[in-house]
Amino acid sequence: MSRNGHPSIQPDPPGSTAMVLGAGVLPAGYWFDTHEHPHHQIAWAARGVIAVEVGDNRWVLPPTRALWIPGGTPHRTGTADGADMRGIYVEPERCPVTFTAPTMMRVTRLLHELFHHLGAPGTTVERRERAESVVFDLVEPVDVIPIGAHSPTDPRAKQVADDLTADPADPRTLSEFATAVATSPRTLARLFLAETGISFGQWRTQIRLTASLPHLAAGLPIARIAGRVGYATPSAYVAAFRRAVGVSPGKYFAG
Repeated sequence: MSRNGHPSIQPDPPGSTAMVLGAGVLPAGYWFDTHEHPHHQIAWAARGVIAVEVGDNRWVLPPTRALWIPGGTPHRTGTADGADMRGIYVEPERCPVTFTAPTMMRVTRLLHELFHHLGAPGTTVERRERAESVVFDLVEPVDVIPIGAHSPTDPRAKQVADDLTADPADPRTLSEFATAVATSPRTLARLFLAETGISFGQWRTQIRLTASLPHLAAGLPIARIAGRVGYATPSAYVAAFRRAVGVSPGKYFAG
């Protein structure tokens, strides 16, 4: 914890090897403000689930996943239910990994143990260098499309967006939402397309899938997740997830 009582994941001063590790326990509902680092960061939770937002994109990360965040990338990190977070910071000039955009990584059991090893007190420089070289070898990107969509700003469209964010399973149609905010379906559809860059239907899908990720990370059955985020059947949820993300829900967090 920092002196003001808020969690802190800031690393120790740079050392003689490429990686510096920070750690902290995030309470439920805590989010860091948007910030950036001059060094690369691997955001990972040893326990619990964290989320990282970069622009309109969101990654949800259980212990089997981490996010590589290139240096200079504005982002915010938080957790819904609390997490034991690790920030692994990498000096760019010593880093062989060349990701230029945030990239989800697979955290294998070996990589999990190496992160713990690197954070252990008393590890010699020689042992750290050997462990870090293995970590770099084990960096394995997960080929998924980020999920997320920004909210419109027009008061009518924003009210609809707020309602759907609060309850992704809200069954109202575009016409019913338009009536609720005193506008026409055509105007509401135009506002979503103009202000978010995607159609109302596509925006709703992104919000539903975003809402499903914490449930998926927690291991809930697909059938329960589908109903919670507004899909009538598990197959409809799986199909929407695969179209939007590129993999099935079952493979998204597979170890």
